[in-house]
This record gives sequence, C-alpha cells and structure tokens, in this order.
Amino acid sequence: MSAELFPVEKNQSYRPLADRMRPATLSAYIGQDHIVGQGKTLTQAIENQTLHSMVFWGPPGTGKTTLAKIIANSVQAHFISLSAVLSGVKDIREAIAQAKQWQQQGESTILFVDEVHRFNKSQQDAFLPYVEDGTIFFIGATTENPSFELNNALLSRVKTYVLKSLTIEDLKTVIRNALSEDEFLSSLNIELEEDSLELLAHVADGDARRALNFLEISCDLAEPNPNSDLDSDSNKTKKRVINKTIVQDVTSQSIRRFDKGGDMFYEQISALHKSVRGSNPDASLYWFCRMIDGGCDPLYIARRVVRMASEDIGNADPRGLQLSLDAWQTYERLGSPEGELAIAQAIVYLASTAKSNAVYFAYKEAMSDARNSASLEVPEHLRNAPTKFMKELGYGKDYRYAHDEEEAFAAGETYFPDEMGEKEYYQPVDRGLELKIKQKLDRLRQLNTQSKT
Repeated sequence: MSAELFPVEKNQSYRPLADRMRPATLSAYIGQDHIVGQGKTLTQAIENQTLHSMVFWGPPGTGKTTLAKIIANSVQAHFISLSAVLSGVKDIREAIAQAKQWQQQGESTILFVDEVHRFNKSQQDAFLPYVEDGTIFFIGATTENPSFELNNALLSRVKTYVLKSLTIEDLKTVIRNALSEDEFLSSLNIELEEDSLELLAHVADGDARRALNFLEISCDLAEPNPNSDLDSDSNKTKKRVINKTIVQDVTSQSIRRFDKGGDMFYEQISALHKSVRGSNPDASLYWFCRMIDGGCDPLYIARRVVRMASEDIGNADPRGLQLSLDAWQTYERLGSPEGELAIAQAIVYLASTAKSNAVYFAYKEAMSDARNSASLEVPEHLRNAPTKFMKELGYGKDYRYAHDEEEAFAAGETYFPDEMGEKEYYQPVDRGLELKIKQKLDRLRQLNTQSKT
C-alpha cells in the first residue's frame, strides 16, 4: 500500500483510508511474497499478461481484492466486481452479458466475486460454462477453506492461492506509507510515536484494513504537541501526536480474529488438542485463552477436553478423565469467568501427565472388526442359560468361572467368536499406569500360552 494509487476522486478525504491507500501495481503491493515474489507463478502470469482463473483464500485484510484489481490493471482487462453477500443469479447474468460484449470486441474481462463461499451450488455452477469458453477470467475471494466451501467442478477450473496474515513489519510499512503518502493525513502533520506504531501493528492482527481503520480514527484524536513550533512548511500546522494512550482507547474493543464456524475456529481447537497431546502445558493454555478471548463457548472446549482425556491420555492416567469431567461440571455451576479456571486446570493436567492412545486405537480396530465380521454367533460356553431348555441346548456348558481359578484367571479360555480366533487390540504403552496394566496383561497372556502347550 503505497503512493502508486488508483486515480483519486475529489473529496477523497471522505473515502475510507483503506480505500485511498489501495495500491494499483504489484510493485506497491505489500506482503504475500510467497505468491507474488520474484519468479513466483502468479508474478510471472501478471508480467507476461497470461491470465488464468483463480481463487484467493486468506484472512480478512490480506489483500485479496487489491490483488485482483492489480491483475486487472496489469493485463488491461475489464473488472467486474460482485459480492456473494449482495448478488444473485440475475447479477451474474448481467455481468456475463457485459463480458460477452467486451469479448466480441476482443477485450478480456475479470469477474471478481468476493466472499464466493456464500454462493450456493447453483450460483457457483453458473460461472462454469463462461470460464470454460473464455468469456470471463474468474477470480474468487474467500476467508473459508475452498475445499469445503466451493464445488469440485469450480475448484477443478481454478488455481487456488493461499494468502497469509500480514507480518508486524508489513503492517508498520502500511501505516507509515499512509501517514506520508495519503494527501489528507500528510496535511495533518501527524507524529506517530514508535510504541504507538508497534501497538497499532499488533492489534491489527495481520489485517491491513484494520490497521488503516485504527490509524484513521487515531488521527482524528491526535493531540497537538505543545512543544513543537509551526512547521517550517507554512502549509502545515503544528504537529499532532498519536501516543500510546490514544491507540489503546481506539483499539480497546478490538477482538482477535476468531470465526466460530470457520477455519480459524477449527485451526485453533486443533492447535489446543495437539499442544495437549505434545505435553506442552504452556502452549495448551495459550490456545485455550486465544479461543476464550475470541468468544468461543467454554462448554465446547470442555467437551473437547474430555475427548482429549480419553484419546490421548487414556489409561496412562485415568484421573485425567475424571478431572476433565469435574472441570466441565464446575463451569456449568460457576459460569464465566470463574468456571474457565477449572477448564484451564484440566488442560494443564492433561498436557503434563503421561500419554497413551492405546485405548483409542484398540477401540478403532475392534469397531472395524465388529462392522466387518458379519453377525458371528456368541460361543455356546459364553451364553447365559437361565432356563432348563437353554441348558439342554448347551448354553453355558464348560464355562469356567474366573474367580474359581488360580489368580482369578481361566487360562486358555476363549472369549471371541470361534471364527475370529484370538485378537489383541489393546497394546498398553510403557508410561504411567498403563505400564502396570501392560505387565499384568503380559503375565495373563503368558498363562494362556502355557495352558495351550
């Protein structure tokens, strides 16, 4: 976001700063070096003016719309912009009709669809024939994972580019450029203190639009510096300072990016789960707090923590499951914010204790056999025989009551259907309580082997 701007209309001060600072060329574009850096595929396509249809996937404020407009400028194509939130099939038809007219004149059209994931299947399908026959070059922008939100037919006809949140240094550059290059802001003679710049860049959370919106409001609140004289340039007034207090006031209601139904939601709960599994209580706490700060329902996290206790701790430390259930119940009784501490306690415990996924994998393997082994009959010796008739049929015959056996174990007894043979799903790990469980099961399996020989 730099001085190379789209033509500026009159009364530009009434246009949002983010719009006024939108770059018009690739050289002025900030960030996304992994897709528009030197020698990258998209860069070469723009430089060679060889268009293709594409989808930009990334968080808000990372330059998706700007990049689409830069491409249109660079290849001298007409640019039609639709919002999937506001547009319908009628708007699509009108855009296609206009593109066909330009096509007959030998001119190209880029049809840009913002929030393309909001279009339903039929609306997405409406683009396909015109992408195929070259009537339009399609560029979609989305904050949601295209593999979940876009039709396979459309995805197969576009190349997906993943845009990333801007870095702190990128955002600092965006802010500095706005102060020095925007005609209106530069006339205000704003002085931005370094710690204020740092804070603005951090609270923007990777979003350039957000950074510029905060900056614009901060400029309105900037206070004259009593220690500065009139600028030597007679056209400039006394310097106005944006200090840290102003930035804190402007951004005090700022909420971190967290989409309760989108990718960021699942990315953060995945990070929490994997941090617990990886025995890192500090990272686990961080992701828990990120989700709470972003507005996630603590009860959702509590349910997931119970799952973690079974999946990743299991019998290595059965106390983890009970503590997780207690945390869930504690939150239901205390509510927020007091109850969140109990969930944090459970998370820290699970992250710190011994890990085992032995039960998880044993369950999956046993479920697979149960689903694929048809309706195998229960062996007769394991069947209950409450009536004389059932006893005459052989139900329960030769069953060995374990408590009557040495070590309370009927060595050599079989408990699986005859057609399956013996299975060993559960393989305890050498950690926590499962170490003792493993030793016990090894002893019992040894007795089974001795009985058979």
